[in-house]
Amino acid sequence: MTEPVSLKGKEAERRRKASQEGGLGETVKVVVQALLIALVVRTFLFQPFNIPSGSLIPTLLIGDYLFVSKYSYGYSKYSFPDLSGTISDLLHVPRPPDYRDLVSGRFLATSPKRGDIAVFKTPSDNTTDFIKRVIGLPGDRIQVTHARLIINGQVAPREPTQKVTTRDRFGNEVEVPTYNETLPGGVTHRIIQLDGDDGGLASNTDVYVVPPGEYFMMGDNRDNSLDSRVPVEQGGVGYVPFENFVGRAEIIFFSIREDTPFWAFWRWPTDVRWSRLFSLVR
Repeated sequence: MTEPVSLKGKEAERRRKASQEGGLGETVKVVVQALLIALVVRTFLFQPFNIPSGSLIPTLLIGDYLFVSKYSYGYSKYSFPDLSGTISDLLHVPRPPDYRDLVSGRFLATSPKRGDIAVFKTPSDNTTDFIKRVIGLPGDRIQVTHARLIINGQVAPREPTQKVTTRDRFGNEVEVPTYNETLPGGVTHRIIQLDGDDGGLASNTDVYVVPPGEYFMMGDNRDNSLDSRVPVEQGGVGYVPFENFVGRAEIIFFSIREDTPFWAFWRWPTDVRWSRLFSLVR
C-alpha cells in the first residue's frame, strides 16, 4: 500500500531538519576544537607579540610581529592567559579573583641566558608586557660608564658598524652610529647610540648588583630604552624576577612600516618589510 504523500513530506522535513542540526553541531564542534588548540598553543608553545616601541632598534623595529616561545624558560603564572582581566574588560565589572594566583614559582624551569631577547611582565604592575635583552644574571655587577657596558668589571667589547637612520625620543629623524657589542659568553648583537658617550644619565650609572633570582634587562637602543637602569620607584623596570618571564623571542613572522596598520592589506606590497619576514631574533 502506498504511503500517503503527507507522511512522506513530514519524514523528509524531519530528515532535513536533523541534517541541518547535525551540520550546525559539527560546525560548533570544529570551532570549539580549533579554539582549544589555539589556546593550548598560545599557553604552552608560542605566543604572538608585536613591537610598539623602538627600545630594541636596530634588532627589532616598530611594526615587527614575532613569535615568543613559552617553553624556553618553563612556566609560571604569567604564562597563562589573564582571564580575570579579560572578563573585567568585556563586562565592565570589577576584576574578579585571578586564578593564576593559585600557581607559584616556576615549573620545568630553564634559566634565561645572557643575550636572550625576552618578553616579561613589568615588576611595577605584573601586567604590562615588555621586551628587552638579558644583560645581567643573578649576582652580576652591571654598570654603564661613558656609554660603555661593564659586566663584572669587564668592559664589553664593541666594534663600530655603519650608521643608521632612526628617530630620536622627540620623533625627529637622525643618523646615528651602531656598534657590534659582544657580551660575556660570546653573544654579539648590534646597538645604537643616540646621545654620544656622555649623553645622559643612562650613559653613566652606578654599579647595579643583580639580586638572586632576578635579571638585569636593557634595550639595544641604549639611549632610548626604559629598562633596568631605572628602578621601579622612578617609573622604570628595575630588576626582573624570573617568575615574571613570559618567554624568549624566536622569529619575526611579519613586519610592516610603523605608520601602516596591520589590517591595511592593500598597502602591504609597498609597506611590508619583506626582507625581515621569518628572520630569527638574535
